[in-house]
Amino acid sequence: MTYHPFHVIGEERPGRWLVTCDHAANTVPPFVNDGSLGLPDDEMARHIAYDIGAAGVALALAETLESPAIVSNFSRLVIDPNRGEDDPTLLMKLYDGTIIPGNRHAGPADLRQRLDGCYRPYHSALAELAARRDDTVIVSVHSFTPRLRGRPPRPWQIGILHAADTRLARPVIERLRARPDLCVGENQPYGGHLPGDAIARHAIAHQRPNILVELRNDLIDDEAQQTAWARFLAPILQQALAQTGL
Repeated sequence: MTYHPFHVIGEERPGRWLVTCDHAANTVPPFVNDGSLGLPDDEMARHIAYDIGAAGVALALAETLESPAIVSNFSRLVIDPNRGEDDPTLLMKLYDGTIIPGNRHAGPADLRQRLDGCYRPYHSALAELAARRDDTVIVSVHSFTPRLRGRPPRPWQIGILHAADTRLARPVIERLRARPDLCVGENQPYGGHLPGDAIARHAIAHQRPNILVELRNDLIDDEAQQTAWARFLAPILQQALAQTGL
């Protein structure tokens, strides 16, 4: 079977949203160390390898919003599409206490191979989708682990990340925080955006409205939970967008 570094779903849908999932899969392409990073299956099933449950939420959200989705098909440990090409964490050698054997001795040639085989095709397709109409709104779906090794538990069920562009993030946060049953993080569990990351590249650089949603991965374990979160988030996103007048 021919390897493809991303999947586009619903390209023909009429909605103005573009739903992205940068860390959708834990796939190691066959051209990377013969398809292995030297980690056991239980490590590749952890959050270090991909955003658990995020792809299911992204696909269900895109369907509900009648808009296209693009999801990656390579592990963040192969190369991280949510980093700029000059970011030192683009190719991780240690993550949350786990050494990545297949990356330990990776050099410039390995990096170029992964950029050309995974990272750049994904971003090229994302750019093309984002430019399909003049009023594209990007929503990026991620997930986070309830607890990093040696760290305290994370209380948030959902986090909304933003940099200086809060046009869409602010009304979404307000709507989420109106729910007493939710612990909502603003730029938590991570802070804003990094220079050259996917939102910076495809949304901020083009002044497109955008939002990055982080969901705690123990809440999106299965398809039913993923669909439920998507159906919960879709009207909030639509109402917030309408409020902005963007």
